[in-house]
Amino acid sequence: MAASQQNSPVLRFIDELGNQFPKWRQANLGDILSVRYGKEHKHLRDGDIPVLGTGGIIRYANSALYNQPSVLIGRKGTIDNPQFIEQPFWAVDTVFYSEISTSNVPYFVYLIVLRINWKRYNEATGLPSLNVNSINGIRVSIPSKPEQQKIADFLSSIDNRIEQLEKKKALFEQYKKGLMQKLFSQEIRFRDDQGKEYPGWEKEPLGNVAKFSKGKGISKGDVVSDGNVGCIRYGELYTHYGATASRVLSRTNLSIDQLEFGRTNDVLIPASGETALDIATVTCLTTENIALGGDINIIRSDQNGIFLAYYLISKKKDIARLAQGISVIHLYSTQLKMLVLNIPSKPEQQKIAKLLSSIDRKIEFLRETIDKTREFKKGLLQQMFV
Repeated sequence: MAASQQNSPVLRFIDELGNQFPKWRQANLGDILSVRYGKEHKHLRDGDIPVLGTGGIIRYANSALYNQPSVLIGRKGTIDNPQFIEQPFWAVDTVFYSEISTSNVPYFVYLIVLRINWKRYNEATGLPSLNVNSINGIRVSIPSKPEQQKIADFLSSIDNRIEQLEKKKALFEQYKKGLMQKLFSQEIRFRDDQGKEYPGWEKEPLGNVAKFSKGKGISKGDVVSDGNVGCIRYGELYTHYGATASRVLSRTNLSIDQLEFGRTNDVLIPASGETALDIATVTCLTTENIALGGDINIIRSDQNGIFLAYYLISKKKDIARLAQGISVIHLYSTQLKMLVLNIPSKPEQQKIAKLLSSIDRKIEFLRETIDKTREFKKGLLQQMFV
């Protein structure tokens, strides 16, 4: 890469001889692609050709509308979600597809289209919509085809890396789900360090092995970025936290006598939410001195809290069935106490918790790596395009 020429991006590629590519030129979007209308698809039989709507693939059919690389742009509805496809496809009638000029690199054209603020070109006051003339007249800056190819190859390699990481993360999540089913059905059992079987699991209502309490109200207005006390509000349990919580998202300056503090090993379940499945979210605290907001059920026991959290996560549907309400769903401790569990010995609980936590750490590492890679790509896009 090299320094920018005038009217060109900050980061530039150089050719095979080490020379700077020509300056980027201005063009209308209609000069580099030809917009085409998608068509109705209901008459098509099922097959293996992807049918694309504004949100992505909606089905697979037996016929293709176009068989070359193409950039798709929403015509009605979702107009700010451009898509790129290289295989044969069918586009529905709420989508524009494009035939890309041979003097341009298709994936590079997609990168250009991706950077356009499409809502700016909305033609309707109700359902968002675009028209061909507006699209054709959009001014863009483009480099020579060889430089387009270098940019496309470089950024597509980052996309491939993100795709690989996402597939690996999905495999770990699938593995964890299957493993949890086998662990909590006792299809898979641990042995002690001498190779002996642990005692059988004992059935107990949750109320027999735990005590229940609730957090105290911490409003949205009570949360401040430089607060003295770390806190968890009930909505964060199903938007931010997983099976464990060691670092908190929010902080508050409320006085200590206004707060309810959790302890390490406490298990938290929201006491209210929008849907029964949302509310059936379970987190174990792995740190001290965290204030817990209202509408949080606190489950305190001498069982392994991480094990208990994973076990209750595996019983998500059973917990959801306990919830009550219509517009707002509630989950009370009196209901949770009746939930019957199979409880293993504490040493076996520890081994289950350690295994599942190790998988979650790998999943979280992959999630963070994906986020960082996306941010890296975002930064490059800002410097590699005008």
